[in-house]
Amino acid sequence: MQNAAMVRALLATATSLAVLLVVASGCGAADDDTPVACLDGPGAYIGALGNAPGEVRLSGEVPISDCLVVNQGGGELATVGISMVGAATQLNDEARTNPGDAANLQLGYLLGAAEQGAEGTNGIHVELIRRLRAAALYSPDGRPLPPKFLRVYRRGLDAGRTTG
Repeated sequence: MQNAAMVRALLATATSLAVLLVVASGCGAADDDTPVACLDGPGAYIGALGNAPGEVRLSGEVPISDCLVVNQGGGELATVGISMVGAATQLNDEARTNPGDAANLQLGYLLGAAEQGAEGTNGIHVELIRRLRAAALYSPDGRPLPPKFLRVYRRGLDAGRTTG
């Protein structure tokens, strides 16, 4: 029952994220195109994150950080955002079930790589990063996450910021 409520809340968040990202990014032409591998949904991110803390590449070629581009088109930004938040939501559920496991590391890596990619994009990804962080550190009833969860998550975060 609790997982169903979490899924409904996160789907509502993802929908809100899509609307906000489209509005925030405007309708202008993008300076850089979003790599196609970034648009393949949450499963593409989760599959690639199996290589964390080493270099994670979508479709074997694209770093997650490359998915956040300057002047990203609204539709592409929404698709990337929904995919990343969906992946973070799934990984958070796994990481809370088994604190200290690979999902904690992958979750941190995803956020670190996204933060790295958002650094030079003039703030258009601020809302996405905020929502990713919320999905990554979600805890039912606001209970503190276990220290083992946070320790492994931070190791992934550092790796993602470095090689993501």
